[in-house]
Amino acid sequence: MNEESFKKEILDFEDKCFSSYAAKNCEARRERETSHPFRGPYSRDRDHILYSGSFRRYTGKTQVIYFATSFDEQLSNRSIHTLQVSQIARTIGKALKLNLDLIEAIALGHDLGHAPFGHDGEEILQEICQQRKIGLFFHNVHSLRIVDKLADSCRGMNLTFQVRDGILSHDGEINEKYLKPDRDKTEAGLTDYCQKKSQGREMQIVPATLEGCVVRMSDAISYVGQDFEDAIRMGILRKSELPEEIKRELGENNTDIINSLVTDIIINSYNRDEIIFSSDIAEKVFELKQFNAERIYKNPRLKAKKTKLRASFKYLFDKFRNDISRGDEDSLIFKEWIFNRGKNKGADYVNSYLSEQVVIDYIASMTDRYFNNAYIKYKK
Repeated sequence: MNEESFKKEILDFEDKCFSSYAAKNCEARRERETSHPFRGPYSRDRDHILYSGSFRRYTGKTQVIYFATSFDEQLSNRSIHTLQVSQIARTIGKALKLNLDLIEAIALGHDLGHAPFGHDGEEILQEICQQRKIGLFFHNVHSLRIVDKLADSCRGMNLTFQVRDGILSHDGEINEKYLKPDRDKTEAGLTDYCQKKSQGREMQIVPATLEGCVVRMSDAISYVGQDFEDAIRMGILRKSELPEEIKRELGENNTDIINSLVTDIIINSYNRDEIIFSSDIAEKVFELKQFNAERIYKNPRLKAKKTKLRASFKYLFDKFRNDISRGDEDSLIFKEWIFNRGKNKGADYVNSYLSEQVVIDYIASMTDRYFNNAYIKYKK
Protein backbone atom coordinates (compact mmCIF):
# COMPACT_ATOMS: atom_id res chain seq x y z
CA MET A 1 0.00 0.00 0.00
CA ASN A 2 1.44 3.40 -0.99
CA GLU A 3 1.41 6.53 1.18
CA GLU A 4 -1.67 8.10 -0.40
CA SER A 5 -3.73 4.94 -0.06
CA PHE A 6 -2.60 4.50 3.53
CA LYS A 7 -3.51 8.08 4.42
CA LYS A 8 -6.90 7.82 2.72
CA GLU A 9 -7.71 4.65 4.61
CA ILE A 10 -6.88 6.31 7.93
CA LEU A 11 -8.91 9.46 7.21
CA ASP A 12 -11.87 7.51 5.82
CA PHE A 13 -11.92 5.43 9.01
CA GLU A 14 -11.89 8.58 11.14
CA ASP A 15 -14.74 10.12 9.15
CA LYS A 16 -16.87 7.00 9.66
CA CYS A 17 -16.39 7.26 13.44
CA PHE A 18 -17.68 10.82 13.60
CA SER A 19 -21.24 11.94 14.24
CA SER A 20 -23.26 12.72 11.13
CA TYR A 21 -23.07 16.39 12.18
CA ALA A 22 -19.27 16.48 12.45
CA ALA A 23 -16.95 18.11 9.91
CA LYS A 24 -15.38 15.40 7.78
CA ASN A 25 -11.72 15.38 6.75
CA CYS A 26 -12.75 14.85 3.15
CA GLU A 27 -14.70 18.14 3.21
CA ALA A 28 -11.71 20.30 4.11
CA ARG A 29 -10.73 22.91 1.56
CA ARG A 30 -7.87 25.39 1.35
CA GLU A 31 -6.58 27.89 -1.19
CA ARG A 32 -3.42 25.95 -2.08
CA GLU A 33 -3.75 22.20 -1.93
CA THR A 34 -1.21 20.40 0.21
CA SER A 35 -1.01 17.12 2.06
CA HIS A 36 1.01 15.06 4.51
CA PRO A 37 1.32 11.26 4.45
CA PHE A 38 0.13 10.73 8.03
CA ARG A 39 -1.76 13.87 9.01
CA GLY A 40 -5.26 14.92 8.05
CA PRO A 41 -6.05 18.46 6.88
CA TYR A 42 -7.12 19.81 10.28
CA SER A 43 -4.28 18.07 12.09
CA ARG A 44 -1.86 19.80 9.76
CA ASP A 45 -3.52 23.17 10.43
CA ARG A 46 -3.35 22.59 14.18
CA ASP A 47 0.38 21.86 14.02
CA HIS A 48 1.06 24.86 11.79
CA ILE A 49 -0.59 27.11 14.37
CA LEU A 50 1.13 25.36 17.28
CA TYR A 51 4.61 26.00 15.86
CA SER A 52 3.98 29.59 14.78
CA GLY A 53 5.59 32.67 16.30
CA SER A 54 2.19 34.12 17.14
CA PHE A 55 1.36 31.05 19.22
CA ARG A 56 4.63 31.32 21.13
CA ARG A 57 3.81 34.93 22.01
CA TYR A 58 0.58 33.88 23.72
CA THR A 59 2.50 33.26 26.92
CA GLY A 60 3.51 36.93 27.21
CA LYS A 61 0.04 38.38 26.64
CA THR A 62 -2.25 39.07 29.59
CA GLN A 63 -5.76 37.72 29.84
CA VAL A 64 -7.41 40.36 32.08
CA ILE A 65 -5.45 41.55 35.15
CA TYR A 66 -2.37 42.88 33.39
CA PHE A 67 -1.08 45.10 36.20
CA ALA A 68 -0.18 42.07 38.36
CA THR A 69 1.55 39.69 35.96
CA SER A 70 5.01 41.02 36.81
CA PHE A 71 4.72 39.71 40.37
CA ASP A 72 2.17 36.88 40.14
CA GLU A 73 2.91 34.36 37.42
CA GLN A 74 -0.02 32.11 38.31
CA LEU A 75 -2.51 34.58 36.87
CA SER A 76 -4.04 33.56 33.57
CA ASN A 77 -2.33 34.60 30.39
CA ARG A 78 -3.42 34.15 26.81
CA SER A 79 -1.54 30.86 26.53
CA ILE A 80 -3.23 29.30 29.56
CA HIS A 81 -6.63 30.49 28.37
CA THR A 82 -6.09 29.06 24.89
CA LEU A 83 -5.01 25.66 26.19
CA GLN A 84 -7.98 25.56 28.54
CA VAL A 85 -10.37 26.42 25.71
CA SER A 86 -8.83 23.61 23.68
CA GLN A 87 -9.18 21.06 26.47
CA ILE A 88 -12.76 22.04 27.31
CA ALA A 89 -13.73 21.93 23.65
CA ARG A 90 -12.04 18.55 23.20
CA THR A 91 -13.98 17.13 26.14
CA ILE A 92 -17.27 18.28 24.64
CA GLY A 93 -16.26 17.29 21.12
CA LYS A 94 -15.23 13.79 22.14
CA ALA A 95 -18.56 13.16 23.86
CA LEU A 96 -20.45 14.47 20.81
CA LYS A 97 -18.25 12.47 18.36
CA LEU A 98 -16.97 15.53 16.55
CA ASN A 99 -13.70 16.15 14.69
CA LEU A 100 -11.16 16.76 17.47
CA ASP A 101 -8.40 17.87 15.08
CA LEU A 102 -10.62 20.66 13.78
CA ILE A 103 -11.62 21.63 17.33
CA GLU A 104 -7.98 21.84 18.42
CA ALA A 105 -6.92 23.87 15.40
CA ILE A 106 -9.66 26.45 15.92
CA ALA A 107 -9.11 26.60 19.69
CA LEU A 108 -5.33 27.02 19.47
CA GLY A 109 -5.64 29.72 16.81
CA HIS A 110 -8.67 31.63 18.02
CA ASP A 111 -6.79 34.39 19.91
CA LEU A 112 -3.67 34.81 17.74
CA GLY A 113 -4.70 38.38 16.94
CA HIS A 114 -5.07 39.61 20.51
CA ALA A 115 -3.13 42.76 21.38
CA PRO A 116 -1.02 43.07 24.55
CA PHE A 117 -2.81 43.98 27.80
CA GLY A 118 -6.04 42.10 27.12
CA HIS A 119 -9.21 43.82 25.97
CA ASP A 120 -7.96 47.20 27.17
CA GLY A 121 -5.18 46.95 24.60
CA GLU A 122 -7.71 46.04 21.93
CA GLU A 123 -9.95 48.99 22.79
CA ILE A 124 -7.03 51.42 22.70
CA LEU A 125 -6.01 50.18 19.24
CA GLN A 126 -9.62 50.69 18.14
CA GLU A 127 -9.45 54.29 19.37
CA ILE A 128 -6.22 54.89 17.45
CA CYS A 129 -7.68 53.37 14.28
CA GLN A 130 -10.77 55.55 14.63
CA GLN A 131 -8.71 58.69 15.07
CA ARG A 132 -6.59 57.81 12.03
CA LYS A 133 -9.68 56.85 10.00
CA ILE A 134 -8.42 53.38 9.16
CA GLY A 135 -10.21 50.06 9.63
CA LEU A 136 -11.06 49.38 13.28
CA PHE A 137 -9.09 46.76 15.16
CA PHE A 138 -10.89 43.61 16.34
CA HIS A 139 -8.86 40.68 17.59
CA ASN A 140 -10.90 38.03 15.76
CA VAL A 141 -10.49 39.86 12.44
CA HIS A 142 -6.81 40.38 13.15
CA SER A 143 -6.41 36.69 14.00
CA LEU A 144 -7.58 35.88 10.48
CA ARG A 145 -5.23 38.53 9.07
CA ILE A 146 -2.33 36.85 10.84
CA VAL A 147 -3.00 33.35 9.52
CA ASP A 148 -3.90 34.61 6.02
CA LYS A 149 -1.48 37.49 5.46
CA LEU A 150 1.23 38.01 8.07
CA ALA A 151 2.41 34.57 9.17
CA ASP A 152 5.38 32.81 7.58
CA SER A 153 6.99 36.01 6.25
CA CYS A 154 3.72 37.22 4.72
CA ARG A 155 3.07 33.96 2.86
CA GLY A 156 0.23 33.06 5.23
CA MET A 157 -0.45 29.66 6.78
CA ASN A 158 -2.74 28.43 4.00
CA LEU A 159 -5.21 27.01 6.53
CA THR A 160 -8.46 25.30 5.61
CA PHE A 161 -11.66 27.32 5.27
CA GLN A 162 -13.18 25.46 8.24
CA VAL A 163 -10.33 26.45 10.61
CA ARG A 164 -10.17 30.03 9.36
CA ASP A 165 -13.93 30.38 9.74
CA GLY A 166 -13.81 29.01 13.28
CA ILE A 167 -11.05 31.46 14.24
CA LEU A 168 -12.99 34.43 12.86
CA SER A 169 -16.30 33.28 14.37
CA HIS A 170 -15.09 32.44 17.87
CA ASP A 171 -16.51 35.38 19.83
CA GLY A 172 -17.29 33.95 23.27
CA GLU A 173 -18.39 37.25 24.80
CA ILE A 174 -21.87 37.13 23.26
CA ASN A 175 -24.62 35.75 25.50
CA GLU A 176 -25.90 32.66 23.73
CA LYS A 177 -28.09 29.82 24.93
CA TYR A 178 -27.45 27.82 21.77
CA LEU A 179 -25.49 27.90 18.53
CA LYS A 180 -26.43 26.24 15.26
CA PRO A 181 -23.79 26.21 12.51
CA ASP A 182 -24.29 28.24 9.33
CA ARG A 183 -23.36 25.52 6.85
CA ASP A 184 -23.97 27.76 3.82
CA LYS A 185 -21.12 30.16 4.60
CA THR A 186 -18.65 30.96 1.83
CA GLU A 187 -15.30 32.69 1.51
CA ALA A 188 -17.13 35.78 0.30
CA GLY A 189 -19.07 35.77 3.58
CA LEU A 190 -15.86 35.89 5.62
CA THR A 191 -14.53 38.76 3.51
CA ASP A 192 -17.79 40.70 3.79
CA TYR A 193 -17.87 40.28 7.57
CA CYS A 194 -14.27 41.49 7.98
CA GLN A 195 -14.83 44.54 5.80
CA LYS A 196 -18.05 45.63 7.48
CA LYS A 197 -16.80 44.86 10.99
CA SER A 198 -13.69 46.97 10.37
CA GLN A 199 -15.95 49.82 9.24
CA GLY A 200 -17.60 49.75 12.66
CA ARG A 201 -20.87 48.17 11.54
CA GLU A 202 -22.74 45.85 13.90
CA MET A 203 -22.17 42.38 12.50
CA GLN A 204 -23.20 38.93 13.66
CA ILE A 205 -21.36 35.80 12.62
CA VAL A 206 -21.98 32.12 13.37
CA PRO A 207 -19.43 29.33 12.81
CA ALA A 208 -19.85 27.16 9.73
CA THR A 209 -19.18 23.93 11.64
CA LEU A 210 -20.44 22.35 14.83
CA GLU A 211 -16.80 22.18 15.93
CA GLY A 212 -16.56 25.96 15.58
CA CYS A 213 -19.69 26.30 17.72
CA VAL A 214 -18.13 24.10 20.42
CA VAL A 215 -14.99 26.27 20.54
CA ARG A 216 -17.06 29.45 20.75
CA MET A 217 -19.05 28.11 23.70
CA SER A 218 -15.86 26.74 25.28
CA ASP A 219 -14.25 30.18 25.07
CA ALA A 220 -16.89 31.54 27.44
CA ILE A 221 -16.75 28.46 29.68
CA SER A 222 -13.01 28.89 30.02
CA TYR A 223 -12.95 32.49 31.19
CA VAL A 224 -16.09 33.06 33.29
CA GLY A 225 -14.86 31.10 36.29
CA GLN A 226 -11.15 31.72 35.78
CA ASP A 227 -11.52 35.49 35.70
CA PHE A 228 -13.47 35.30 38.97
CA GLU A 229 -10.73 33.23 40.62
CA ASP A 230 -8.00 35.57 39.33
CA ALA A 231 -9.88 38.52 40.80
CA ILE A 232 -10.06 36.77 44.17
CA ARG A 233 -6.33 36.08 43.99
CA MET A 234 -5.64 39.78 43.45
CA GLY A 235 -7.97 40.92 46.22
CA ILE A 236 -10.40 42.55 43.80
CA LEU A 237 -13.19 40.23 45.01
CA ARG A 238 -13.94 37.85 47.84
CA LYS A 239 -15.34 34.40 47.15
CA SER A 240 -18.32 35.15 49.38
CA GLU A 241 -19.42 37.93 47.01
CA LEU A 242 -20.47 35.51 44.28
CA PRO A 243 -24.31 35.52 44.23
CA GLU A 244 -25.91 32.51 45.92
CA GLU A 245 -28.03 31.65 42.87
CA ILE A 246 -24.90 31.29 40.74
CA LYS A 247 -23.17 29.19 43.38
CA ARG A 248 -26.19 26.90 43.61
CA GLU A 249 -26.51 26.33 39.84
CA LEU A 250 -22.88 26.50 38.66
CA GLY A 251 -20.63 26.08 41.70
CA GLU A 252 -18.37 28.45 43.59
CA ASN A 253 -14.99 27.72 42.00
CA ASN A 254 -13.63 27.42 38.49
CA THR A 255 -13.45 23.60 38.56
CA ASP A 256 -17.11 23.24 39.53
CA ILE A 257 -18.24 25.91 37.07
CA ILE A 258 -16.45 24.24 34.15
CA ASN A 259 -17.81 20.83 35.11
CA SER A 260 -21.37 22.16 35.38
CA LEU A 261 -21.27 23.91 32.02
CA VAL A 262 -19.53 21.13 30.10
CA THR A 263 -21.91 18.49 31.49
CA ASP A 264 -24.95 20.62 30.66
CA ILE A 265 -23.83 21.20 27.07
CA ILE A 266 -23.05 17.53 26.43
CA ILE A 267 -26.41 16.34 27.80
CA ASN A 268 -28.42 18.92 25.86
CA SER A 269 -26.43 18.81 22.60
CA TYR A 270 -25.96 15.05 22.15
CA ASN A 271 -26.90 13.85 18.66
CA ARG A 272 -28.11 17.31 17.61
CA ASP A 273 -26.86 19.79 15.02
CA GLU A 274 -26.52 22.56 17.60
CA ILE A 275 -24.73 23.30 20.85
CA ILE A 276 -27.12 24.11 23.68
CA PHE A 277 -27.20 25.20 27.29
CA SER A 278 -30.31 24.41 29.32
CA SER A 279 -32.37 27.52 30.09
CA ASP A 280 -31.49 27.64 33.80
CA ILE A 281 -27.77 27.17 33.21
CA ALA A 282 -27.70 29.72 30.39
CA GLU A 283 -29.38 32.31 32.61
CA LYS A 284 -26.78 31.82 35.34
CA VAL A 285 -23.90 31.99 32.83
CA PHE A 286 -25.22 35.34 31.62
CA GLU A 287 -25.53 36.55 35.22
CA LEU A 288 -21.97 35.48 35.99
CA LYS A 289 -20.69 37.30 32.90
CA GLN A 290 -22.51 40.45 34.02
CA PHE A 291 -21.18 40.08 37.55
CA ASN A 292 -17.61 39.79 36.22
CA ALA A 293 -18.11 42.79 33.92
CA GLU A 294 -19.30 45.04 36.74
CA ARG A 295 -16.96 43.85 39.48
CA ILE A 296 -13.78 42.94 37.55
CA TYR A 297 -13.53 44.40 34.05
CA LYS A 298 -14.82 47.83 35.17
CA ASN A 299 -12.88 47.77 38.43
CA PRO A 300 -11.24 51.16 39.19
CA ARG A 301 -7.83 49.53 39.70
CA LEU A 302 -7.89 48.28 36.10
CA LYS A 303 -9.41 51.45 34.64
CA ALA A 304 -6.78 53.62 36.35
CA LYS A 305 -4.06 51.64 34.61
CA LYS A 306 -5.83 52.04 31.26
CA THR A 307 -5.35 55.82 31.21
CA LYS A 308 -1.57 55.46 31.46
CA LEU A 309 -1.63 52.57 29.01
CA ARG A 310 -3.51 54.64 26.45
CA ALA A 311 -0.79 57.30 26.49
CA SER A 312 1.89 54.63 26.00
CA PHE A 313 0.09 53.09 23.02
CA LYS A 314 -0.35 56.44 21.33
CA TYR A 315 3.25 57.40 21.94
CA LEU A 316 4.57 54.20 20.36
CA PHE A 317 2.10 54.43 17.49
CA ASP A 318 3.24 57.96 16.60
CA LYS A 319 6.89 57.03 17.09
CA PHE A 320 6.79 54.02 14.75
CA ARG A 321 4.61 55.81 12.21
CA ASN A 322 7.21 58.60 12.01
CA ASP A 323 10.05 56.08 11.78
CA ILE A 324 8.43 54.51 8.72
CA SER A 325 7.91 57.93 7.13
CA ARG A 326 11.59 58.79 7.67
CA GLY A 327 12.79 55.35 6.61
CA ASP A 328 14.63 54.99 9.92
CA GLU A 329 15.96 51.45 9.57
CA ASP A 330 17.51 51.56 13.04
CA SER A 331 14.04 51.64 14.54
CA LEU A 332 12.65 48.50 16.17
CA ILE A 333 9.77 48.44 13.72
CA PHE A 334 12.22 47.89 10.89
CA LYS A 335 14.75 45.65 12.61
CA GLU A 336 12.32 43.40 14.46
CA TRP A 337 9.19 43.54 12.34
CA ILE A 338 9.36 44.84 8.76
CA PHE A 339 12.66 43.14 7.87
CA ASN A 340 11.12 39.81 8.89
CA ARG A 341 8.12 40.18 6.59
CA GLY A 342 9.60 38.48 3.54
CA LYS A 343 11.63 39.28 0.44
CA ASN A 344 13.48 42.53 -0.14
CA LYS A 345 13.61 43.35 3.59
CA GLY A 346 9.83 43.56 3.77
CA ALA A 347 9.50 46.08 0.95
CA ASP A 348 6.48 44.31 -0.55
CA TYR A 349 4.75 44.29 2.82
CA VAL A 350 5.35 47.99 3.50
CA ASN A 351 4.28 48.95 -0.01
CA SER A 352 1.09 46.90 0.20
CA TYR A 353 -0.42 48.57 3.28
CA LEU A 354 -0.82 51.97 4.85
CA SER A 355 1.97 52.76 7.28
CA GLU A 356 -0.69 53.04 10.00
CA GLN A 357 -1.73 49.43 9.35
CA VAL A 358 1.90 48.27 9.52
CA VAL A 359 2.26 49.92 12.94
CA ILE A 360 -1.00 48.37 14.17
CA ASP A 361 0.24 44.95 12.99
CA TYR A 362 3.47 45.45 14.93
CA ILE A 363 1.96 46.71 18.18
CA ALA A 364 -0.73 44.00 18.14
CA SER A 365 1.98 41.34 17.83
CA MET A 366 3.77 42.50 21.00
CA THR A 367 3.76 40.77 24.35
CA ASP A 368 3.13 42.94 27.39
CA ARG A 369 6.82 42.88 28.36
CA TYR A 370 8.03 43.63 24.83
CA PHE A 371 5.65 46.60 24.68
CA ASN A 372 6.90 47.95 28.01
CA ASN A 373 10.54 47.53 26.98
CA ALA A 374 9.94 49.34 23.69
CA TYR A 375 8.22 52.20 25.50
CA ILE A 376 11.04 52.51 28.05
CA LYS A 377 13.64 52.43 25.25
CA TYR A 378 12.12 55.36 23.38
CA LYS A 379 10.64 57.37 26.25
CA LYS A 380 13.96 57.99 28.01
